[in-house]
Amino acid sequence: MKFIKAFISIAFTILLILALEIKIGSAPPIGPFLNPSTGFWQNAESKHILTTENLKLTGLQEQVIVRYDDNRIPHIFAKNDHDLYYAQGYVTARDRLWQMDIQTRSASGRLSEVVGPGALEIDQYHRRMGMVYGAENGLKGLMANPQTRLMATAYTEGVNSYIHQLGPKDYPLEFKLLDYAPEDFKPINCIFLLKLMSETLAGGSDQFAMTNDLKRFGPQVVNDLFPDYPFHESPIIPIGTKWDFKPLPIPKPSADFTAQMTEKIKTKEITPGIGSNNWVISGNKSATGYPILANDPHLNLTFPSIWYQIQLSSPTVNVNGVSLPGAPCVIIGYNQKISWGVTNVDADVLNWYQVKFKDKSKNEYWYNNQWNKVKRRIEVINVRGAKPVIDTVLYTHHGPVVYENIADKPKSGLNNIPAGDALRWIAHDESNDILCFYLLNRGKNYADYREALTHFTAPAQNFIFASTDKDIAITPNGKFPLKFKDQGKFILDGSDPANDWHGWIPYDQNPTVKNPPRGFVSSANQSSTDPSYPYYINWRFEQYYRGKRINDRLGAMQNATVDSMRVMQTDNYSVLAQDVLPTMLKYIDSSKMTPSQLKAFYIVKAWNKHYDANSIGASIFNNWWVNFYNLVWKDKFVVKGVYLKVPSYDRTEKLLLTEPDSKWFDNTYTPAKETCADIVNSAFYTTVEDLLHKLGKPGEKWEWGQIKETFINHLASLPGFGAGKFSAGGTGGVINALRGNNGPSWRMVVQMGPIVKGYGVFPGGESGNPGSFYYNDMLNTWQNGKLNELLFLNSATESSPRVKTTLILR
Repeated sequence: MKFIKAFISIAFTILLILALEIKIGSAPPIGPFLNPSTGFWQNAESKHILTTENLKLTGLQEQVIVRYDDNRIPHIFAKNDHDLYYAQGYVTARDRLWQMDIQTRSASGRLSEVVGPGALEIDQYHRRMGMVYGAENGLKGLMANPQTRLMATAYTEGVNSYIHQLGPKDYPLEFKLLDYAPEDFKPINCIFLLKLMSETLAGGSDQFAMTNDLKRFGPQVVNDLFPDYPFHESPIIPIGTKWDFKPLPIPKPSADFTAQMTEKIKTKEITPGIGSNNWVISGNKSATGYPILANDPHLNLTFPSIWYQIQLSSPTVNVNGVSLPGAPCVIIGYNQKISWGVTNVDADVLNWYQVKFKDKSKNEYWYNNQWNKVKRRIEVINVRGAKPVIDTVLYTHHGPVVYENIADKPKSGLNNIPAGDALRWIAHDESNDILCFYLLNRGKNYADYREALTHFTAPAQNFIFASTDKDIAITPNGKFPLKFKDQGKFILDGSDPANDWHGWIPYDQNPTVKNPPRGFVSSANQSSTDPSYPYYINWRFEQYYRGKRINDRLGAMQNATVDSMRVMQTDNYSVLAQDVLPTMLKYIDSSKMTPSQLKAFYIVKAWNKHYDANSIGASIFNNWWVNFYNLVWKDKFVVKGVYLKVPSYDRTEKLLLTEPDSKWFDNTYTPAKETCADIVNSAFYTTVEDLLHKLGKPGEKWEWGQIKETFINHLASLPGFGAGKFSAGGTGGVINALRGNNGPSWRMVVQMGPIVKGYGVFPGGESGNPGSFYYNDMLNTWQNGKLNELLFLNSATESSPRVKTTLILR
């Protein structure tokens, strides 16, 4: 019996050891992960870090001094530019190595190598979208310029210097969790980060959905419901701005439009609400007589943050702000002469072309009345725990054929001739966007700002500017294709050369305004210009609500301070509610309501139109408007198996306010003919009943902050490594555009003057290590709508009580 017990004990021990050491699925081997000498325990960090640290690094030309402040923000002082960017790469990798690795893998279609088959779909999509192809072309542009070549190679050397110091026990926690090792960084990785940002901000498309709308409803309805200029607008460049240039001839539209079948294709959708705010007031509106600049880019909120704070100083530059982990320079920031920020333009720089192949071999495609050779690119996707997947991507002169075999779908109308959809995307072209930021970092005046912008391609951005010369400006900027009006609103016939891009809008003819009489410039992703601008940039932009509120507040502002800007960044007032709530209330008959309905009616009637966290009126209105919107359009635009675009809030507003007898109010699911009043009342009663059913009588549970889903997850959604859900105000259509896990990823205010002062915060912390105090130490400041004063040091020896530690690199 003792022998049997001993045998069982030994066997159990052996099985336990095997279980700890063997990888099961996507989980790491538990033994190495728990090992106290090499596992996750090694990633714990003390808040109290060595006061001074000395390191000797191969590749540095001279000594570099890094001063760390109380938020663990590095301030790098180098004696030459090579060492400056080497040190930037090194210290960024110390804090964010896994983030740099996983984002590069995502952009290059290599996630499956480390997480297995679950990531295969996104890898295939990125390969077929031509992300690697575009990065290779971007690398050519970067390496052709001596300044950016030096930056990228030095940055890469710095990252690799850190990687080569690491043993398995030193790996960031996520490497241990996913059971893989970091690999050497390459200059092309810097480009991948910019391509990933381009995909985030300009990689979606409405063209398939709009083509389906056109075929289903006809051009008259589509032109009515999807106009090229909205009902409400407050454009970025003020209405009436004169264009001081002679425009190029506009290309003539092609003879054809769409006869293609696209119903079952669904591309990556354009996500409404993704964008940003920025503005500058002139010295005439500020308390100091100098401009004040503000910027808050809206992106996905994650731990670690998409941004990495840093100061970079050498004999050629001294700049402060935020960088993208994995790329050199400061992307948004200021020096002692200028400041700048960005928001998304949403230019139409991604177009789909339907191509027709000669036969099933797909070796040739029809273009310009002749057969043309197809190029093939072999994409090998290595998959952890499985065989590699080999995908052959076809390339036409437009770009990669992302979707193939359209003719195999029913009702194609192409007589079973093989076809596909090719992508023409500005992100595929050779470019050198990093040069723009190299020059902005060193800029001294408006002329330097304008010169820097000529090197920026994509994703197109509204670059805002302020200087100590008291100049302010804004430029919707990028490399814009020269097109005929609405070229790219629908799928284009890839056989007709008239549908190709016809050159480029000259950079000096991109819409710009400098020192406007109104005393401010601003953007919130709305229309770039009024219809008088001679070129076509896009037919759709973000809706005007945030832009209108910003312009209203800035127009009335006088003697403004940094705090005025800070408070405005967290403004929750809804212009949508301002527009539509009085009319919606007018249609409601309160005489037949139940007590609960009546209470909800009086709450929303008295509501101050602010989406504050403790507001019940915001919850009622938001659900009421969404239900109204869905009742108007869902029965017409939600069709199983067909990808259709639904009209905008702006067009729905016009329907409500000016077309009460419109046919679109009739619900086709019912035998009765509904009116606007019917839909408004039905939506209200549905809203109240839903809230009562889910939350009980009106009370704390009805508050907007309780109903709205606000959260910050880990970048890889690892449980326990994010901030979880929390109560917060804001929504997509207000200045404080916080919804879900998307919102102000970096809030910055810069006061220009003889001494420029910056203020900013992002939700999280500088370190990407969950075991670090500096992983989320700035979150509460961000949640409370406050800003940190940004430490700007003029030299490595300047004293400051905020400097806590020093790193000397030799």
